[in-house]
Amino acid sequence: MPPAHPFDDDKLKEECGIFGVLGTKDAANFVALGLHALQHRGQEAGGIVAHHPDHGFNSARRFGYVRDTFTSQDVMETLPGSLAIGHVRYSTAGSKGQTAIRDVQPFFGEFAMGGAAIAHNGNITNADALRRELIERGSIFQSSSDSECIIHLMARSLQRNIPERMEDALRRVEGAFSVVAMTRTKLIGVRDALGVRPLVLGKLDTGYVLSSETCALDIIGAEFVREIEAGEMVVITDQGVDSRFPFRPQKSRFCIFEHVYFSRPDSILGGRSVYETRENIGRELAKEAPVDADLVCPVPDSGTPAAIGYSLESGIPYAMGIIRNQYMGRTFIEPTEQIRNMGVRLKLNVNRALIRDKRVILVDDSVVRGTTSRKIKEMILDAGAAEVHFRIASPPTAWPCFYGVDTPQREKLLAATMSEEEMREHLGVDSLKFISLDGLYRAVGEGNGRDASSPQYCDACFSGEYPVEPADMIEKGFEMKAAE
Repeated sequence: MPPAHPFDDDKLKEECGIFGVLGTKDAANFVALGLHALQHRGQEAGGIVAHHPDHGFNSARRFGYVRDTFTSQDVMETLPGSLAIGHVRYSTAGSKGQTAIRDVQPFFGEFAMGGAAIAHNGNITNADALRRELIERGSIFQSSSDSECIIHLMARSLQRNIPERMEDALRRVEGAFSVVAMTRTKLIGVRDALGVRPLVLGKLDTGYVLSSETCALDIIGAEFVREIEAGEMVVITDQGVDSRFPFRPQKSRFCIFEHVYFSRPDSILGGRSVYETRENIGRELAKEAPVDADLVCPVPDSGTPAAIGYSLESGIPYAMGIIRNQYMGRTFIEPTEQIRNMGVRLKLNVNRALIRDKRVILVDDSVVRGTTSRKIKEMILDAGAAEVHFRIASPPTAWPCFYGVDTPQREKLLAATMSEEEMREHLGVDSLKFISLDGLYRAVGEGNGRDASSPQYCDACFSGEYPVEPADMIEKGFEMKAAE
């Protein structure tokens, strides 16, 4: 595959999107549409498994975008049946550039009571230890994915049926995960006990749908029913939905960065519009970090709702000072040194007539390494801006995520090694301000801000407080934040 564009290397990436359909003709076609709507959650590869009573289980796994791989009639005709699940993925930070087709989900296993396929969004934080144990007991792994551990744990379970074996397996797993799985007759969805990663239930005519986000229900005309609860397993058949809770009850710790960046703005999270939440973030940011300026401009596209909120709260006009080339997915020609030097200009261009001689507030969702922020600042100044002020719609990202997000090592995160003022000097901007963690919590509906004694969300990438100990990473030498 061609390398990702440099602009994308400075963004946090969700690693997966999952989707499943039961009870409708040509379910795989609906899954392909759902995966297309979830493409922002994973753009490297995708896979679909379907089951038909006469043809059994069939699968297709491909690198690239869904629109390029699962729109061919030749491919989709190989996936008949009224039950199917699918997955889109990024590779993890450790395996980037080394992904093999065998690592593309869903994974399939044949058990004594029949076959089952499984797809997973998130990260198993004790996968290395589980893999070692399973290999020592005779398991043979076909991929480098932590998700395959679940299949092997299911194979070794002594429970009577596949849903019970899955419950048994997932009780051994630590981390953050949402799962969609299927047997010959059942569609299964699970969220981990903390509910870190999202999963929703929808209704489609006579069938049911499971999806990472509500926006993927919309594309197939499915009705949103509800979110799968933290720690819940749903087993869906043509008779309806059976709900069970296989894990020890814990307080939910949903990923707060889903509100900031990962989810599509037209999705609903926790009963709240993602778009409206991001607009609220911009309003809070304007209250916390006002500055005299002429224009509020988003860094496309993720900064747009927050920039609108900042403009509405501050009264400073909103303007599209940076235009995104919507047709620039990956570098379309061999990235020679000359092309690399063009940097973000391949994807973003400054609206010069608008920017010249203006004091500009740039609103972005996050600062990770800071490389893209510096290049955007240079483009704005080259276009004749009088001042450049950055306002960031999330707190400083100072800690890596181990729950299914592709994050650089801690020493490569700008906020891990620099104060806010040092970051401002490094980026070379007139001012730099991040929303506070309390301000972010207020924007997502927590009026009193963050409860420090019992946080309402997973915010480890900002706070360094991990709700699930990343056992594998600690074994490799990662140092947790000292207790205060």
